[in-house]
This record gives sequence, C-alpha cells and structure tokens, in this order.
Amino acid sequence: MKKPFHVSIVVFPECDPSIVYGVFDTLWAAGRFMGGGPSEPLFEPRIVGAHHGPLQLVTGVSIIPQDSIADVEQTDIVFVPNVIVETPEALRALDRDLLEWISAMNAHGSQIYAACGGSMVLAEAGILDGREATTHWTYAPLFREQYPNVTLHVDRLLVQTGQGHRVACSGGASSWQDLALLLVAKHGGTKEAVRLSKLFLYQWHRDGQLPYASMLQNAHHGDAIIERCQQWIAQNYDKPDIVTKLVEESSLPKRTFDRRFKAATGYSPLAYIQALRIEEAKQILETSDMAVEAVGREVGYEDAASFRRLFRRYAGLGPGEYRRKLQPPDVIRSANMDLQKARSGSTAISGPRGGEAVSLKP
Repeated sequence: MKKPFHVSIVVFPECDPSIVYGVFDTLWAAGRFMGGGPSEPLFEPRIVGAHHGPLQLVTGVSIIPQDSIADVEQTDIVFVPNVIVETPEALRALDRDLLEWISAMNAHGSQIYAACGGSMVLAEAGILDGREATTHWTYAPLFREQYPNVTLHVDRLLVQTGQGHRVACSGGASSWQDLALLLVAKHGGTKEAVRLSKLFLYQWHRDGQLPYASMLQNAHHGDAIIERCQQWIAQNYDKPDIVTKLVEESSLPKRTFDRRFKAATGYSPLAYIQALRIEEAKQILETSDMAVEAVGREVGYEDAASFRRLFRRYAGLGPGEYRRKLQPPDVIRSANMDLQKARSGSTAISGPRGGEAVSLKP
C-alpha cells in the first residue's frame, strides 16, 4: 500500500472552522471507497497549530490541533485555510511562529496551498514575493496595499505559481473546494477528483469570482468635492451625457476633476459610472424578472449590445447567464415574499440611488 501524502492544515486563531474541517474531510475521503470497496487513502490530513491544546477561533468555536509545529519537522503539503483579517494591524498580529514554520516548510520543498484569505498568510510569510496570487475579492484592497510586490489576479479563482506550480491559491470562500479538488487531481488523478465532487456535491466555479464580486464600498477618502460628486452620481447615473454634467457639478476644470476623481476613487469618471451602472443592473437581475434589454435601459444603456458587452466585462458573465447563476431559486424567493408580507411597512431592496457616497474597488 502506497504511503499517503502528509498534509498539514495550519490553524491560526483568525481562521473560521468551516474551511478547516471541509478540507480535512475532503482530503480524508480521497482514495477511500465508501461503498465498501477497496480503500487506499491518498492523504493523511492533520490539523496543526502553534501549540498543543484547545484553540479558540475567531468565530468563537474551539478546535484542538492534532499536532503542534514542534511535532512536524517535515510535511508533503501545507494547507492554509482562510484567515479573517481586515486591517494591516491584524496582519501583523498573525502568529509569527506559525508564519516562520510555513516559510521553513516552503524552503524544505513542501507544496503550499492557501484558500481565500490564506493567501495573505503566504504573502506575510514572504512566500509570494515577486509571484502571482489570488484572494477573496473583499480582501483585494488590503492585499494590494500591503503586498505591492505580489501580482494579484482577483478575477481568477485559482492561481498556481512558483517552480513546478508548487504554490497555489484560491479566491472566494467556497473556492477551497476547487483548491482541494486540484490537490486531489494532482496526486490521485482527474477521475478521483470528479468522484469526490459528486460525493460532496461540490461545483466547479468555472466563472471565477467576478460574478460574485461587488465593487461598491463606502467612500471616505477625504476629498469633499469628489464625495459630493459621488453622491450626485448615485442619484443620476442613468442620465445621458453624464460625464459632462458631472464636471459641471464639480465646478472644477475637467483635467483637474479627472485627476482628483482618479486619485480619490482609483477610477476614471467614465469607468466609475460604468461600474456603478453594472452593479445596479446586477441587483435588478438578482431580484426581478425584468427583460435584459429593459434592465439595460433602466441603468442608462439604450444600446442592448453595448450593455451586454460591458456587463460581461465587469461581471465575467452575460446578463442572462448572471441571472441564471445568481438569482435565488423559487423556494427562496417565495420565502422572502412571505417575510415581506409579514413585515408591515417593509420596503424593497435599495440600490445605489440611496444617495450615499460610494467608491469602487479597483
């Protein structure tokens, strides 16, 4: 019987438990024929912490690592789950002993896998310097700010880098499934990866992260004129000739306005408006049965072909595909309607026209 690959699933206090246990169960099942046939496990997954004893995770759930880093001098594979961090200070607070151990395993030739925010762990450990990576789309601004030497492909779900593609990252939260199946395919073949996807009902996220990503976030960049202009855009983004009117609204010379707008938001005025229109279109497609052409007109595009082309550029899917993928099934929509009826004075979901200044994540 072939010796299984030793996999160290590293756990920080900042981890959430779902990915830790999901990866463990998936890799434990690889090669095991649960229908009573022959069993030859591909992996020996082990949960590894900085120390022995219970570890409370960020969600309040406690986990007991099976090994400490002092117990593991060598491992075939290191798997870093998501960490929930939102600030540079939180990144600096990551356990230095664990970071050094991951870096040492990388230097010894271990394969390194990181899911979701786990790619920031690799970046903090110096493993991604001069390389490519992906991460959850909500972490992109923090990642780019803190690790400018890493080429971030936030549109991609999986990124393999380094000699022999020995380092791999995945993007959004459930993309750990794709990353785990990639690991299975590398060591157990495509057939086994497909078997596990069917066993656990995993779906291949072929469309990447763009369909799920929102570029909207609250804007507090300190430029009062640009923030006022953003509020104006939120109320008028569907109007024709909007850029000209926007410059007039700012009372600034056009070149000055363009420069200040880009500095504050990371976007040119036209690109910002286009992205905001697409975000509103996504909300309409998610929550209504309005015809695609009508959705385009609603957000400011009379030319249906132009709307479809821009939507695909920003969302990674055509509007019809997006609706089929993201609109909740009928049972969920019916439950929501029942809830709305039960709540007196309820209001519909609001889009960007609420008037609050927003900025777009570049």
